[in-house]
Amino acid sequence: MDQHPLTSSQKHAMTRKTARPPRPTAAELDLLRVIWRLGPSTVKDVHQARLAERPDVTYATVLRLLQVMHGKGLLTRDESQRSHVYATAHAQDALQTNLLRELIQKAFSGSGKALVMAALNEHVSEKEREEIRRFLKENETGKEHRDD
Repeated sequence: MDQHPLTSSQKHAMTRKTARPPRPTAAELDLLRVIWRLGPSTVKDVHQARLAERPDVTYATVLRLLQVMHGKGLLTRDESQRSHVYATAHAQDALQTNLLRELIQKAFSGSGKALVMAALNEHVSEKEREEIRRFLKENETGKEHRDD
């Protein structure tokens, strides 16, 4: 897969502060994950990467979704080349933080603790638990404990 350099407008879009990034659908999030992994990409690049995960996805579907995502402000598009190059308009951590904030508010009545407890009860492997323990131990020193 070809790597495409970021344009100045794409760099600006990645670093600018926005109140809240638009909320992607599940299908859009799948394409965002591909572009976060690949970097700026053509429709062909994204389609080929998605075929590995979903052999039934068509080029036309990927193209249409990328166009919609560009319209929503999830992606930037460099039209200076024959094949347009799409890049994410928001950093991965900013978008994930926004989605997590919404999930905590809607599903856990605003409680981060409730989210973590639910995740620990059913969705964390023993290896992941050990990583979490290490993280908590390393970050415990000098920090105040919160009740939520």
